[in-house]
This record gives sequence, C-alpha cells and structure tokens, in this order.
Amino acid sequence: MGASAAARSRTSSRTSARRTAPPLEHRMLLTAALCLLAFGAVMVYSASSPLGVLSQGGSGAGEFVRYLLFGAVGLAGMHVLSRHGLEILTPRLVTILLLGSFALLLLVLVPGFGVVVNGARRWFSAGPIQFQPSEPMKFALVLYAARYLADHPKRMRSFRQAVAPIAVVSGPACLLIVVEPDLGTTIVVALTMAALLIAAGMPMRYVAGLAGIVVLCVVLLATAQPYERARLTSFLHPWATATKAGPGYQAVQGQIALGSGGLLGVGLGRSVQKIFYLPEAQTDFILAVIGEELGVLGIFGVVCLYGMIAYAGLRTARRAVDRYAKLLATGLTSLILCQGILNIFVVLGLAPLTGVPLPFISYAPTNLCVLLAGVGLLLNIARPGARLKVVRNPPVDSAADRDRRRRDRRARRASVGGSRRAAS
Repeated sequence: MGASAAARSRTSSRTSARRTAPPLEHRMLLTAALCLLAFGAVMVYSASSPLGVLSQGGSGAGEFVRYLLFGAVGLAGMHVLSRHGLEILTPRLVTILLLGSFALLLLVLVPGFGVVVNGARRWFSAGPIQFQPSEPMKFALVLYAARYLADHPKRMRSFRQAVAPIAVVSGPACLLIVVEPDLGTTIVVALTMAALLIAAGMPMRYVAGLAGIVVLCVVLLATAQPYERARLTSFLHPWATATKAGPGYQAVQGQIALGSGGLLGVGLGRSVQKIFYLPEAQTDFILAVIGEELGVLGIFGVVCLYGMIAYAGLRTARRAVDRYAKLLATGLTSLILCQGILNIFVVLGLAPLTGVPLPFISYAPTNLCVLLAGVGLLLNIARPGARLKVVRNPPVDSAADRDRRRRDRRARRASVGGSRRAAS
C-alpha cells in the first residue's frame, strides 16, 4: 500500500510538472532573445570601442555601457509584460500610447526639440541619451491593428472596410516618419501591417492591390526627396559613388568588410573596416562587422537565432487562445523579422540604405527597449498554462446560455413527469 501510494504521488508530481513546464515556444523565444542581447553587447563593444578610443580617449566603452543600461531597462519591461502584458495593455492604454506617439512625432519635427543627425530629424536628445519616437509608434500601431482586426473579422471580406480604419491611423503616422526622413521605418511598418492583414484573412487579391499602392508610394517618396533619391541611386550603382563623400561609400565599405571575413572571419575585435572606413559600424552596419570578424559562420548563427524567433513566434500565434492574441503574436513576430530581414538585405547590397538597425544587436537604445517589450508580450501569450486558463476560468454566462439551460431543465422535468404517468 505504501509503495503504491508513493508511486502514485510520484506520477502525479511528474504530471503536474509537465503541465506547468514552459512550452517549447516560450523557451525558444526567451533563449533566442537573451542570446541576441548578449551577442549584441559583445559586438557593440567591439564595433564602437576602437573609434571611441581614437576620437575621445579613455576606454571607449561609452556606447557599450549605454547599451547595457538600456538593455537592463528593456529586460525589466520584458519581465513585466511577460507576466501581465495582456492585462496591462487595455484598449484605453493602447489609445493613450497611440496618441502620445503621434504627439512625439509632431514634436520631433519642431526646431529646438528634435535633433538633426546626418540630415535627419528623428531623435530627442538629452546629453548622450537619444530617444526615437517612431519606435513606440511601431509598437502602438501593431497593438491597435491587432485589436481592430480581432474585433471585426467579417470586415475582411471588403477591401474598403478592412483597410480604411488601418490606413486612417497608420497612413498619417507613416507620413510623419517619412518627413523626418526615415523611409526604412516606414517600410517596416507597411510590411508589418500587410502581414497582419494576411493573418486576419484578407484575400490575396486585396493584399496584392494594397502592395502595389504601397510600392508606388514608396517610390514616389524616395524620388521626391534628394536624401532618399541619392540612397536609391547609390543602391543601383554603388561603386560609381564610392568616394568618401559619395552616397555609395557606406554600402561599398560594408561589402568589403563582408568579403574580408571569408568563412571564419579575421577574429573578434580585429576588424579594420570599423576603425578607418565603415561609418556607423555599431548601428546600421554592425552585421558587416560581424561578417568581417566572425565570417559567414557568425552571420549564419545570427540568422539561426532570428529563425528561432520566427518559428517560436508563429507557433505562439497558432496556439494562442483567442483571435486577438493570435494576431498580436503575428504582428510582433512580423515586426522583428521585417526589421531584421531589411537590415540584412541592406548590408548584403540587396536593398537601398534605409537606416534600420539590426534587432537586439545594433546600438539603437529605443529600438532595443521596444523590441524587448514585444518579446515580453510574446512570452505572455505563450506563458505556461495560458491554454488551460480558458478551461479553468470559463466566460461569464450570457443571457442566451441561461435561457437554454432553463429550457433543458423544463424538458427534463416534463420527460420525468411523462414517464411517471406512463408507469401509473
């Protein structure tokens, strides 16, 4: 008796442990995000410290320390959202976040508030710390679009009813971002919204028409501004404008860095391009430094970590408990992947220069905090016991459910009464 009771106790404890263990997608998301964050800290120090020592003296660890500080802030936000994300981000709070992001996008364009860096007015600055308002806007747009598409599933049958409410909000936001100018963030937002519409069930013919309109708008905006037009022409003929003051200089130096690395790289910290030739090595073109120092295998490792996020995020979306959680997981995963793919294409010379950082690795403090918050929400959707919670906490009974149970009780009483009369 004692042995059988102990065996049953061990079996029940193993069963309960399996039920409460984090699911596969939860562990993959957490592992990939932490690995990318740790690798990003190493590469930011490697890419920024030599130039910092040469230009400012000292240890050259200023950007590395700021990366660690903002990474700690992002991890704290990720931890909170992984536990209470869907409870905290109510529709009212999402509306406040959306309106606040609009106000900041307008304010950053006002002289005296926004800071001009390399011809673009995208940041607020307070000493060495910079804040980019387009990053929280991306996050707010994903939250808004996922909520709207989840609440109105039947509107996917009509192009106007499905696209118009999304375009009314995301269109002005993209226009303000383009004015900064920041065409790369605009492209990321457009691709993320397209992924959400596809996941919500929009017919592909509507998606193709919308994609054509977006591509036409991007081309018109790119050719209308000299800053973006120079980047487009340098993408088509980078070696023709590869002088130090030419628009193709950065792209060419990035390709030279990738070619110098070969299969295994020249060794961590031994890049030459990052010191003397490659501009913004710690931000937009940090993948070129990875390719030079760690070779093709280093880039392959980074791509594999993004592949883990893609698989775990889409698996989380497929196994989520309701439509809103499914669409939100799809939107957040698409936001990370679209930005990562665009940056990789730019560094490889397959897309024009856009100024989009590599997720979790580049030195981009605001982007780092926003994407870690997105990972926290994904972890919240994939948290242990999320699917069991629906069974343990059923929704409040509606009037229709109460009426149906009353009819069932009357039918049972009538059948019991009929059987008694038949027996008598």
